[in-house]
Amino acid sequence: MMDSGLPSIDTPALLIDLDIVDRNLERMQQRADKFGVALRPHIKTHKIPELALLQMRLGASGISAAKVSEAEVMAAAGITNIFVANQIVSKDKLTRLAALSKEVNISIGLDSVAAAHKLSDVFAASGLSIEYLIEINSGLNRCGVSPGNEAVELFQTVDTLPALRFKGIFTHAGQVYGADSLSEVKEFSRHESTIMAETAQAFAEVGTSPDFVSVGSTPTMKVWQGHEAVNEIRPGNYIFHDAIQVSLGSATLEECALTIVATVISRPARERAVIDGGSKAFSSDRGAHGKEMASGFGIVLGKNATLVRLSEEHGIMHLDPDQDLDIGDRVRIIPNHACAVVNLFDRAYGLREGRVVEEFKIAARGKSQ
Repeated sequence: MMDSGLPSIDTPALLIDLDIVDRNLERMQQRADKFGVALRPHIKTHKIPELALLQMRLGASGISAAKVSEAEVMAAAGITNIFVANQIVSKDKLTRLAALSKEVNISIGLDSVAAAHKLSDVFAASGLSIEYLIEINSGLNRCGVSPGNEAVELFQTVDTLPALRFKGIFTHAGQVYGADSLSEVKEFSRHESTIMAETAQAFAEVGTSPDFVSVGSTPTMKVWQGHEAVNEIRPGNYIFHDAIQVSLGSATLEECALTIVATVISRPARERAVIDGGSKAFSSDRGAHGKEMASGFGIVLGKNATLVRLSEEHGIMHLDPDQDLDIGDRVRIIPNHACAVVNLFDRAYGLREGRVVEEFKIAARGKSQ
């Protein structure tokens, strides 16, 4: 049965259950408060200023963004404390970052001497300064320096550069998305904090203490038990959750706030139905960092069906032959990866008790610069 108020929405469309969002945000804020750490959520999941402002009202200390263009959108909406948790090296982007720093409190990630020189040159030429956090590789093997002495050595090398102010260290244990069990998720969470504690100690041994020791991913934070060395967490996906979080055991179906509503446009066989949403609505993501986590392209709610194949504009579902599903019927599907899916839509519809109560512009959609 389709929720009240939805038939007027054209499909495929992105739906946000705001009642679930409220609960998800409150739980993570309570978790941060319980362990006495700052919560700086990553907004690349939702890309919606209104939701970022809600996170701030509930107690978040600031936000994390992946791109300068995302930070610009959030700053324009009134958010004044932003961490760009990425490596920014082009002169154009650094110039924009410098301009943004005149309006808001902004900090940036760093993992090389070369990037530090570029950052320092632009900010010094503008008569400005910026805080930076050194990125630590805690096992994802993406960006970041090795824990411990290598991080300290980077700090010591760039410490004399003008316009740069050391703020702390951060990491993202994204390898957790390859976990095979919830117990393995817990182990990744412990490892993430331990690596950062050891690195903070290495800084202390040379007379420098990072102001912020920042960790975070939704799976690791959902099971995190706190650590005396860690004082900031940066989950993002927790606002919505998705099918991958369910597969990891870090979320339940009842905690998934984001769905796509789609219309059945063809029933060419008893065991097959086709919907009007394909890879341009669901994305083709079935896992993270090379590991396939999902058996299909989302979780079909209330139907004995699996979304098994995507074309650009078509989604092919395999059905129980006796499944009651006719042309024109609508289905709701929890996507595999909420962050990727949000970036495919211009707007989302907020629901309360199954009724549309708000329409959101996804203002940072496509902001990949």
